[in-house]
Amino acid sequence: MTLRWDRTRLFVLDQTALPRQEREIECRAAADVAAAIREMRVRGAPAIGAAAAYGLALEAAAIGETEIPQFLRRLEEAAALLEGARPTAVNLRWALRRMLRVVRAAGEVTVAELREALTAEAEAIAAEDVRTNRAIGRHGAALIRRGERILTHCNTGSLATVDYGTAFGIARTAHDDGKGISLIACETRPYLQGARLTAWEALRAGMDVTLITDNAAGALMARGQVDRVLVGADRIARNGDVANKIGTYALAVLARAHEIPFVVAAPLSTIDLDTPDGAAIPIEERPASEVTHLAGIPVAPDGVRALNPAFDITPHHLVTAIVTEAGVARPPYAETLPALFAARVG
Repeated sequence: MTLRWDRTRLFVLDQTALPRQEREIECRAAADVAAAIREMRVRGAPAIGAAAAYGLALEAAAIGETEIPQFLRRLEEAAALLEGARPTAVNLRWALRRMLRVVRAAGEVTVAELREALTAEAEAIAAEDVRTNRAIGRHGAALIRRGERILTHCNTGSLATVDYGTAFGIARTAHDDGKGISLIACETRPYLQGARLTAWEALRAGMDVTLITDNAAGALMARGQVDRVLVGADRIARNGDVANKIGTYALAVLARAHEIPFVVAAPLSTIDLDTPDGAAIPIEERPASEVTHLAGIPVAPDGVRALNPAFDITPHHLVTAIVTEAGVARPPYAETLPALFAARVG
């Protein structure tokens, strides 16, 4: 499992070691979880949201304050540390704010009762993610025709969530339904999430998967070897602009040029109705060494400058559909995305 919780510690499957080695990292405080998120030992928008919630529960257990105001101040400091670990994925902020609301709405309670409430809320966030992903899988698989060849980017499976996955979960559901789909995984430079993680998960699930270099996608589309592009998201703006792993925008442009459906899968917690469009989404810049080195081995000359934006923005007009646990949204997204939230509340 991506995250393993025993109410006193959080064990994180170290994704930097996959696929060669399966090992866990033990987290006992918010700082440990923040480091695991920042170093991409745990990654994927839903997974880091759940991990942050557990991190705040761990911190609550470690805070020695007995007075509520001081306890809350320390908790908010820990939340700020966790939120700052990665700025683009909105699930991180969403989970932390949900945790803090538990404290602020608690009324006349003791610190011990708050600690228990925070632990329960973190466990609820994780459990909900599993149910959410199953629902996304069902809604999305209904769009998939028999025998489709589905191209995906980065990793959106169990490793990116608490369990099952978002975009990968759709492909996995279609596979389990006997639709005979095949998966084409882009390697996803520079961190190789597609090569290291998606291919690993697909093989374990018994799926037909083919790994390609990122720059081979256009050639496959031109040959008629791709029927659908299916990706996840780290944040979706109110107008339907999608922030996802760098390279997603290029795939969307290629899909439009070849008249191939481009479908995004994400939970409602990834949709940020407070962000009007993609221009307002912060893009994380990661270390240049991830580009100039591969597994610690230099692949570029010493002294060369390198840019390493972790995400890009796909404009909403290139997105065919957005699949969530509440259903499928189609353009115009400024109307259909808020409607999904209203339907869930109703």
